[in-house]
Amino acid sequence: MSERTARPPFDPELAPFLTALESRGSFALTPEMLPRMRQLDVTEDLLDERLRNRGYQRRTVSVPGHLGGRISLAIIDRIERAGTTTGVYTIHGGGMMFGHYLGNLDSYDDWLLDHDIVLISVDYRLAPEHPDPYPVEDCYAGLVWVAENAPKLGIDPGRIVIAGQSAGGGLAAGTALLSRDRKGPELMAQILVSPMLDDRDDTVSTMQMDGVGVADRQMTIFGWNAYLGSRRATENVSAYAAPARATDLSGLPRTYIDCGSAEVFRDEDVTFASRLWAAGVDAELHVWPGAFHGFTSMMPDAAISRTAIAGLGDWTRRLLGAPQPVRLHDLECQTTQVDENQPSQ
Repeated sequence: MSERTARPPFDPELAPFLTALESRGSFALTPEMLPRMRQLDVTEDLLDERLRNRGYQRRTVSVPGHLGGRISLAIIDRIERAGTTTGVYTIHGGGMMFGHYLGNLDSYDDWLLDHDIVLISVDYRLAPEHPDPYPVEDCYAGLVWVAENAPKLGIDPGRIVIAGQSAGGGLAAGTALLSRDRKGPELMAQILVSPMLDDRDDTVSTMQMDGVGVADRQMTIFGWNAYLGSRRATENVSAYAAPARATDLSGLPRTYIDCGSAEVFRDEDVTFASRLWAAGVDAELHVWPGAFHGFTSMMPDAAISRTAIAGLGDWTRRLLGAPQPVRLHDLECQTTQVDENQPSQ
């Protein structure tokens, strides 16, 4: 195996998941698969019941999207919540081609839904039926609507966070760039989990993860082709569609980025974080060793997944100014310090 195609090992606890995935046979994404992959895997009634059990409620509103087309926003907040709070505007993943705006809401457990926030999820229109710029423009239009209606939603307009995973992370980064350049809503922060940022297919990690892992090189090329068509990997692609192409990252909000060491988006994510630092942006980057794309959702109980979720939770608490959880070790240290400061009898 050449140096360019050698790849980091998968975490031993995560590897059996990939083995089981491979045992099902080869997987090549086709347009015929997309309708099924766009469906919600539970009924909305069951989803709402799960939210109520967490003390949350959901309502859906229809708002203007790109060129006036209608899009939906799911608004999720605590039952009988009072006062204004932080709004978190979320964008689902799925290569810009699939996924559902009500899917994977449980991925916000343990780091976000423990806080008193308003969660908004945007149902942007999908490629290839709606290629660039529809998805990112829909996301931006939804963000503008949220900012304009923040008081009615119980959101402090100065505390709006944008978040996305995978393609949703790329769309979140593109939406943040649009908002900066159009002098739109001023974002408090952006959370980019394994974001899909670069259409050019020229990093080491994209070559390493060709035919292996989750969301490999072929799947991401399929997604970029659906989104950009013949423009993919040419000079005729905007930074809003592929944020890795942005030449100026200054003025962006505080940013959290994470990814796995064994995933296709690793290098573009690391480069994006480095360029944020070079532009003077407050950014935090985590590269989780041995992790594949989407590992926290697919194997949430694995040790590395718990560590990654805890890391995001710690950053979110610092962002929101929420109190840190008290750990037994901290109490023991404080008790020891008090005992040492006590005068001897």
